[in-house]
Amino acid sequence: MAGNAARPGRSVTSRALAILGVFDERHRQLGLTDLAARAGLPAATAHRLVGELVTWGALSRTEAGTYVVGRRLWDIGLLAPVHTGLGQIASPYLHDLYGATGATVHLAVREGRRALYVDRLSGHASAPVVSAIGSRLPLHTTGVGKVLLAHAPADIQAAVLDDLPRVTPHTVTQPGRLRRQLEKVREDDFATTVEEMSLGARSAAVPIRAGGIVVAALGVVVPSLKRDRTRLVSALQVAARGIGRSIPGPVAG
Repeated sequence: MAGNAARPGRSVTSRALAILGVFDERHRQLGLTDLAARAGLPAATAHRLVGELVTWGALSRTEAGTYVVGRRLWDIGLLAPVHTGLGQIASPYLHDLYGATGATVHLAVREGRRALYVDRLSGHASAPVVSAIGSRLPLHTTGVGKVLLAHAPADIQAAVLDDLPRVTPHTVTQPGRLRRQLEKVREDDFATTVEEMSLGARSAAVPIRAGGIVVAALGVVVPSLKRDRTRLVSALQVAARGIGRSIPGPVAG
């Protein structure tokens, strides 16, 4: 369950936040019963709070009677520095990269043990892509994720290596193998994946540095890396350096 069991003294704010916190990549739509259970709230309390959240715009009710995250939360989220700072700075470089490669382009930062996709431009190559702006995907399954994981603090790396769920038959789930891959990412300064997040998709990614610190990752998703890996990595590195030079401080945003 996403939330803790109901306990005395929880404020109205904490209960409302508990409801919002139960939504994730696997739970984009939830019925009232599931919402209450995952948030650890009595059904009556959940019903009242969900009604208020719908009125405010934080949640929306579908025709099927389930609930989804509302547009107003999305609008507010776009005001966060990770979007307004890094996203705005990186945007022209992402468009240049897209124009040069025709690939799907991703900009991501690390949020805990997930890669948060800050921006994305959809390519015209026929490679399946599961990410969207705002998606949070496992660090060990994507190119941008492996870049961010390779440069993450030791405790984050240890936590990820301790729990490597399989997404496709090609997902790396052996800690030793992933550890060696991360060492190579740091050595080569780029990462690649082969069908580890979705079948038919390959990715390449590089770090974005500001003040010598890796603050984000830039990647592309393509059907094949066999012939174009060197060209794609070179284009990514040029764009990443441009973004890094444009960031006005040691951290994005």
